Amino acid sequence: MYRGIKRLIFVLVFAVSSQQLVSAGSLFTHEWNRTPAQSEAFPSTYSYAEGVLTFRGTNERNAPSFGSVEMKTFQPAIAWTKKTKSSSWGGGAGWTGQPAIVRWSPEVLRTMNVKPKFQTKPGLTEVIYASLDGYVYFLDLDTGEETRNPIRIGNPIKGSVSVDARGYPLLYVGEGIPENKTIGFNLYSLIDQKRLLRVNGYDAFAYRKGWGAFDSSAVFNRLDDTLTVGGENGIVYHLKLNTKFEPDRKKLTIDPVISKFRYKIAGNAYQGIENSIATFGDYAYFADNGGSLQALNVKTHSPVWQLAPIDDTDASIVVESEGGVPFLYTGTEVDKQGKKGFAHIRKINGLTGAVIWEQIYASFSQLGAHPVNGGVLATPVLGKKSIANLVIFTIARYGTFSGGLMVALNKDTGKEAWRLPMKNYAWSSPVDVYDEAGNAYLLQANSVGLVSVIDAKSGQVRGSLNIGTNIEASPAVFNDMAVVASRGGIIYGIKLH
Repeated sequence: MYRGIKRLIFVLVFAVSSQQLVSAGSLFTHEWNRTPAQSEAFPSTYSYAEGVLTFRGTNERNAPSFGSVEMKTFQPAIAWTKKTKSSSWGGGAGWTGQPAIVRWSPEVLRTMNVKPKFQTKPGLTEVIYASLDGYVYFLDLDTGEETRNPIRIGNPIKGSVSVDARGYPLLYVGEGIPENKTIGFNLYSLIDQKRLLRVNGYDAFAYRKGWGAFDSSAVFNRLDDTLTVGGENGIVYHLKLNTKFEPDRKKLTIDPVISKFRYKIAGNAYQGIENSIATFGDYAYFADNGGSLQALNVKTHSPVWQLAPIDDTDASIVVESEGGVPFLYTGTEVDKQGKKGFAHIRKINGLTGAVIWEQIYASFSQLGAHPVNGGVLATPVLGKKSIANLVIFTIARYGTFSGGLMVALNKDTGKEAWRLPMKNYAWSSPVDVYDEAGNAYLLQANSVGLVSVIDAKSGQVRGSLNIGTNIEASPAVFNDMAVVASRGGIIYGIKLH
């Protein structure tokens, strides 16, 4: 039944989707509280530091793994665990909950307050993990041992941290739940772990009042010393950091100038940005809780295009350049539609907003004060090397309320190359890893704690590990080590064999 409905609606919706650009005038309004400082285009290489420094690794949100891995048994195994503390939201990590993994340069490592045994460790690779317990943990990737004391943020953290793209010891941390009655985002020096800035999410400039969480992971521009992040209050924050890093003096300071962008779109009463802003060249892209997509020009600080709302869009947009033209891959949840609806998966021209193709999948949602949504909550995998022709989406609550689906779609046509039905749904984003020959594999964690290794070209499951508790968070991978936390209060280091 779903396949028949899907085909019918695909034809109808595709016919109108390409006409869904919102015109100017009363249909779309926007305002900056001050003109941002002159910006540079985002570089084609996000960072020269080794690791995964922000959610999905780059400003294009398309690289959740670093390095390569040679798998022979395809049986991932737990290498170490770290138990977190707990808050009213528990411990471990929730959605999106990806760690940063950074191999610090010797010059930077010497400036930081890591424990003495790690100061001299060659190639120290540090896991930085923000938790629902309100702390940020610092762990040795090899052993899971604490490299330094955790930072107490106070409020539960649902999103993913970001490290300065220059490899500087500067850390962004957003807060997810106002357990302490205030909420916002923070910047910390990792020289001494002192907070350098806190921005209050209960912002008088916001159209959306009474909610100021930051699940979005900030993106740094290493060329112009700026940070850009979206808030669930419906504001895009653009910070000129004026960073001064003096390694010889073990000193890092910032003197930020903050500019704020707010907007209204006809038919969308749900400002609120939970996905992590994606950028390409002069453009920044984001979606919101109402399902509208927008493009901003970071040089002129002006909107380029907007798409009319469909449904809540929390999964981050992924960008790929084709002949210098950015194309966006994005999917919606089933939330505002009610208990049943359709997840819309689209490829969009990033210069014009034109919809290139669209696929639609029936899904379910549980409504209430704390809804458990279906559709696309996982950020997709942009295929590379042996799967360069594919983009891979994970759809929650497809077919049955507890089930799910992975689909590999042809980038040019949107047609399915393979599909993998899932007995249990997933909010966790799939991660693509590659061996030296370019063969591609996927790691997919799900709601019952199963971590599967999947052949990315065929969709065949090659092996798995079950930790026995819900994984909403998204793994990050450095060579043959994956790191992910569960809702059960444990951070796992997982060896890929």
